[in-house]
Amino acid sequence: MAHTPYKQIGIAAKDAPVTEGVKYAGSKLKLIPQILRLVETVDAHTILDGFSGTTRVSQALAKQGYHVVSNDISVWSETFATCYLLNQRPAAYYRDLINHLNSVRPTAGWFTEHYGGLENNGCAVQADGLKKPWQVHNTQKLDAIRQEIEELKLPKIEKAVVLTSLVLALDQVDNTLGHFSSYLKQWSPRSYKELLLKPPMLFENTVVHNVYRRNIFDILPNLSVDLAYFDPPYGSNNEKMPPSRVRYASYYHLWTSVCLFDKCDLFGKAKRRVDTSDTISSSEFEDFRRNDAGRFIAVQAIENLIKSTQAKWIILSYSSGGRATSEELNEVLQSSGRILQVVEINYKKNVMAGMKWTNDWIRDAQEENREFLFLLEKA
Repeated sequence: MAHTPYKQIGIAAKDAPVTEGVKYAGSKLKLIPQILRLVETVDAHTILDGFSGTTRVSQALAKQGYHVVSNDISVWSETFATCYLLNQRPAAYYRDLINHLNSVRPTAGWFTEHYGGLENNGCAVQADGLKKPWQVHNTQKLDAIRQEIEELKLPKIEKAVVLTSLVLALDQVDNTLGHFSSYLKQWSPRSYKELLLKPPMLFENTVVHNVYRRNIFDILPNLSVDLAYFDPPYGSNNEKMPPSRVRYASYYHLWTSVCLFDKCDLFGKAKRRVDTSDTISSSEFEDFRRNDAGRFIAVQAIENLIKSTQAKWIILSYSSGGRATSEELNEVLQSSGRILQVVEINYKKNVMAGMKWTNDWIRDAQEENREFLFLLEKA
């Protein structure tokens, strides 16, 4: 089939509603304009964001007036979704509460014990030989603020708002490259700043939304929507990468600890939560193994995901760095319905290319740093 010419279009985030989130390895911030354009091509009103992560896509869809069902298995993602999608109060309502939390007296507690480091002439390596994600002056504020949140016994939505505010503030003073599986050896410039909570960028929700924290395969049998957007946590196709099946759980374990405040057992140099170990937590979408039929378990999971979804349309996000090969994914898509549109994003060139359905994307997917959005009409 001959290649269909397409026009290259800039992917500036200014084309989409403003959203808010933390640094995130799987962030779809730059893809939001294209996701919204694809949604607009069909007659969808209720949309499932099945792997919501930082909830940026859920926020954008809600701001556009869609009824959003936001789901993710992580505690902190549920907290963000509750904050942005379920809150009905303006940001000004929380100003006094946020100011109160900023004023609490710092104290050394569980977070300082495990994650706080002294300045040490610019070196983040401490006496115990470990690097730390925050300086002590900020973990002491974290300890005090987090304890105060518990003692205030806030209603669910109000607690989600202040926890989101706390996580966003911590993200601005951390000593990482954007995740918590390792920390920088030298203190980052932002780690010297003072932890300061601000009201999240709340917005008026014009419709009632739903928020879940479930395994996606548990929620799909009882959920019917017009359109589902899926961005599964694809495992890396880099054969040299350690075969962890829980990359996202381990990357953001500290946000879970901030939200739960359960002071759980830890392990490893990064002081990860024990419930993020490979023997306890797992994701079939990140699984590096093949099944008995010689097929990647991650690819089988994508096929099961599409087949289990009760929606007329599905938008699937796929990265060329994922475990699924383009040929395998193409076979899954072809057997699941009709491809209405493919959008390709080349981050090196910072362009978006919209194209009609051809198999040319398979060739392009062999290159690194390519992201694809597939709009599928289910059979």
